[in-house]
Amino acid sequence: MPPSTAAAAVARTPAQRVAAVHRFLAVTLLGFASGLPLALTGQAMQAWLSAEGLDLATIGFLSLVGLPYTFKFLWAPLMDRFEPPGLGRRRGWLVLTQLLLAGALLLMAATPPAGATRAFALLAVAVAFLSASQDVVIDAYRTDLLPARERGLGSSLNVMGYRLAMILSGGVALIWTDPAQGGGFTWPAVYRLMAMLMLGAAAVSALLLPRLPRATAPRTVARHDVTGFVAVMAAVAVGYLLSDRLALPLAQLLLSPLWSASALAPALQVKWTELLALMLGLAFTLPLAAWAARKAQFETLLQGLRSYFSQPGAGAFLAFIVLYKLGDAFAGSLLTPFLLKAMAFSPAEVGVVNKLIGLWLTILGALVGGALMLKLGLWRSLLLFGLLQMASNLGFWWLAVSGKGVIPGLLVPAFDWGFIHLAQPTPVDGGLLLVVALENLSGGMGTAAFVAFLMSLCNQRFTATQYALLSAFAAVGRVWVGPLAGVLAESIGWPTFFIVSTLAAVPALAMLWALRASVRALEVDPDAPPAGDD
Repeated sequence: MPPSTAAAAVARTPAQRVAAVHRFLAVTLLGFASGLPLALTGQAMQAWLSAEGLDLATIGFLSLVGLPYTFKFLWAPLMDRFEPPGLGRRRGWLVLTQLLLAGALLLMAATPPAGATRAFALLAVAVAFLSASQDVVIDAYRTDLLPARERGLGSSLNVMGYRLAMILSGGVALIWTDPAQGGGFTWPAVYRLMAMLMLGAAAVSALLLPRLPRATAPRTVARHDVTGFVAVMAAVAVGYLLSDRLALPLAQLLLSPLWSASALAPALQVKWTELLALMLGLAFTLPLAAWAARKAQFETLLQGLRSYFSQPGAGAFLAFIVLYKLGDAFAGSLLTPFLLKAMAFSPAEVGVVNKLIGLWLTILGALVGGALMLKLGLWRSLLLFGLLQMASNLGFWWLAVSGKGVIPGLLVPAFDWGFIHLAQPTPVDGGLLLVVALENLSGGMGTAAFVAFLMSLCNQRFTATQYALLSAFAAVGRVWVGPLAGVLAESIGWPTFFIVSTLAAVPALAMLWALRASVRALEVDPDAPPAGDD
């Protein structure tokens, strides 16, 4: 019997069982707090922008407001190194980020996206930055809190809370704002309500979360970490300014011979050129930031990275992390505009099927995934759930090709549950229900296994830094495919787009097979003994 399984089989005292329940409840609630703001710069924001009449390519480019999710490892070391007074290193940062999130959402609610698009986008970036910062702390807290034997179930419960929040902010909100079916909510009112929920999350973080074992903090010079962070941010700013002035002309120069012989519409030529300019800017900015970190001795960042890369297969794991969710990211990046615009489903129908019904399917998927991980182990779970995720993308291809009405649907009766209601019965397309069921079940299982995999790679001294790095790589697909997805969908059409999203999942599965021995070795990591209060 593997060490982790043997440990799990040992009988616990009543006090230990109560402590385990407390831990599981904490990671579930923190999963909810993590998922709530993500939809508000993702699906919910896309629905708001669609209602305001913005075009598809613009909506795709506005998905770049999620960029902080891919760069959060740059400031995560500060959350490993410094401790806000009063509540400890992890809980103190949690309360601070959640209070700031509430304020940023209130400002976003007061800004019209069509009349002040630039200001709205900047506020959305601020929300994404604070949300990414909250995720840094939540991920570190969860990894430090759960012993190895509890990570499978703990990650499942975290995914459940996360999906519940996204269902509320990204699905129930669609029903609230539907003029025919909803409760008369406007999008600003929805964002104000979400701000109040973040205030509640801050209160929970301050008063109800379990205390953590105190781990050895990184032994670095505080001044070096602060100046290192400032130097990295300055390098990013310089890179942005130079890219803004030089990357677009360079992209135009490189692509102009291609466009002169192309029948592609001028508007799409512009979007492809802007996408290449973005890639060129990143190719310059990232090496500049790395150079600045070394020169300014950003020690916590550098030590955390060295600690991670000292383990065998570290680089291959990073590549796998990027690829594992890439197919899902392609299919889901523009799912809301696809269902609302291309398929012409009503907002209430999308909200009911994709979120309310999907709620129970997601919960089932996450819990089944956690239970199966106890039997299958980490590697086999990642492989099986990855295959199911890939198959779910073919469901959207079938929906795009077949259209509505192929499978008999059902009629959801009018209801009023207080927090949500339908003013009249809503028809639900059978094909939409089938495709969304597969997507939610497979997504819940895949994410549960993936979160457990990321936790298994972290060193407790640098949990915030390393998990932020790993999850930033995991977010590459979700954030960076947005601009490409919008242009690609307009260029090749929705059916071919979903075939591409399916093929994008194949490299990760091939790589997982090649890494099977290394991944299986992570299943027997020993638990770290506690050493005091944090």
